[in-house]
Amino acid sequence: MKTVGRIMDLPLVRQSDGLRTFITASWLGWQIESNWADPLLFAIYSIARPLAGVMILVVMYSVVTGGAGPEPVFAYIYLGNALYILVGQVITGVSWAVISDREHYRTLRQLYTTPMNGYFYLMGRGVSKLIIAGISVLIVVGIGKIFFHLPLNFAAINWPLFFASTALGIISLAALGLILGSMTMMMARHFWSLGDAVAGGLYLFSGAIFPLDVLPAALRPIGFIFPVTYWLEAARRALLGPQAALFPTFARFSNASLVGILIVFGLVLIVFSSFFYRWSLHRAKEKGLIDMETAY
Repeated sequence: MKTVGRIMDLPLVRQSDGLRTFITASWLGWQIESNWADPLLFAIYSIARPLAGVMILVVMYSVVTGGAGPEPVFAYIYLGNALYILVGQVITGVSWAVISDREHYRTLRQLYTTPMNGYFYLMGRGVSKLIIAGISVLIVVGIGKIFFHLPLNFAAINWPLFFASTALGIISLAALGLILGSMTMMMARHFWSLGDAVAGGLYLFSGAIFPLDVLPAALRPIGFIFPVTYWLEAARRALLGPQAALFPTFARFSNASLVGILIVFGLVLIVFSSFFYRWSLHRAKEKGLIDMETAY
């Protein structure tokens, strides 16, 4: 809390309602996520969950291919699955903030009567999920390097491409989460699985575990309308370099093209999510859904 207090005292932060709201919400989200258990149990849970998921994938791949681990496609699938942890956590983290505040803690009505920036509040609530997901990704990638011999040469990684594409990808994911959170405010029921449903759909159409070439020709174009698809491709290229499995789907896209597309997606989604959030909040207040409880 002392560190948060020092950050809040910075001149730039004190002059911005949005930054103050974002930092406070980030601290609050972390307290909620990490205080449900003692630190040791929380650490075990944070490590065991992603490892269990990736082991299921590794076993399935080994059975289907007869243990063809050294193939480039294995690294393609493994890294796609590892990086996708960020997608599910960020998207659902923001939308679940609305559900938990409204249904569990029953504080949403009080929050929206305070002079805070609700848009930055929801963004900040997703930061704790981002931190946990980031730790999980590092663990899964480390396990892959040590035990499954992923062809990762840290000296040869294109770090500028990786950090640029990942930052832009997270911005787009946060905006998508904000859109889902805004939709949740207007829904009276059936909102529990909204984030998971969207994350599951993106898992299929974004090329997370298999290239888009595998999909039927009629469904293949769906993958091109989501920023996750371009982020995963850019991140794989940055991490694997020449070892990256090349598929015809993205053969015509250069690294600069992928980054440019992510920039456009990020700008469009941030602008759209900002307007959509304000409209959704207005509609939720009009319909009396802002303080609705369904016995969560």
